[in-house]
Amino acid sequence: MLNWYLETGKEFDVVLTSRIRLARNIQEIPFIGEHRKEVLNKIEQIVPNIGYGLKMLKLENMDDITRMELVEKNLISPEFALDNKEERAILINEEENICIMINEEDHLRIQVFGAGLEIENIMNLAIEIDEKIGKLIHYAYNNKYGFLTSCPSNVGTGARASVMVHLPALTKTGNINKILDVVNNFGMNIRGIYGENSQTQGNMYQISTKQSLGISEKEIVKNIKLITEKIIEQERLARKYLIKNRVELEDKVYRSFGILKYCKKISSKECNQLLSDVRLGTDLGIIQELTDLKVSKMQLFTKPANLQKFYGQKFDACSRDIKRAEILKQIIKE
Repeated sequence: MLNWYLETGKEFDVVLTSRIRLARNIQEIPFIGEHRKEVLNKIEQIVPNIGYGLKMLKLENMDDITRMELVEKNLISPEFALDNKEERAILINEEENICIMINEEDHLRIQVFGAGLEIENIMNLAIEIDEKIGKLIHYAYNNKYGFLTSCPSNVGTGARASVMVHLPALTKTGNINKILDVVNNFGMNIRGIYGENSQTQGNMYQISTKQSLGISEKEIVKNIKLITEKIIEQERLARKYLIKNRVELEDKVYRSFGILKYCKKISSKECNQLLSDVRLGTDLGIIQELTDLKVSKMQLFTKPANLQKFYGQKFDACSRDIKRAEILKQIIKE
């Protein structure tokens, strides 16, 4: 069985992934201060009773590459991976579609992931997991405000929904800023692929909900689906416009494919941009030699940490550029 990030899903030509995140804290333990060990011990005791094949992995037992590998898969935040690794851990299953961060900003960050536009199903699973954990520990909860969190913006349901979207045509037609302004005005966050303060790469954007107070999980799902469907519509219209000049588009995507196929070394930044062109060409049926699965594998295994994990060896930057070219050829030939 493939991990969720190597699968395809609904509206996969535009929406690559979906995520639900629930922020939770333990009632009897302060949210901030030197209480991480107490939280960790509390969660460690209940892991066998949660189910879902979850196992606890402590960050202090991971090397730098393993932690960054998880960041590149968007399973944990960069801050969680790099800052104060002691007394931090994750609960994760084999498929990696469930990843619970322990002692990030809140005691628990319950995360459920899916390929494509899969918000409703993963929200249902997140709530199911949340209720299971809630029977094993006492959450910090207020009858008026809902779930209590370290940051006031998460109070209420404690829920955030997000999607990762690929918008190459809107970028190429010069309409991306208009669309992102609309998204922002609709009350959504627009971020890079690794969340807050990160940069966009390969024409990918993370769109996430802001409001959690005074709004239900059902409304959160409805709102993110509504704005995502509008984005899908606009991106597909932009693609129809681009394909009117088919020769120019074919030339662009096949040039990118050619570089990826025959290069001897390539940087991560250049690789990301070329893969954006190649994914567009594959989704439009122009590039017949590739599938969505192959493109997803190329996007994952050419990232620095995942590349080094693939080879089981640590490389300097120059060697990574050479190995990146090798792995591209290997995946293309599969």
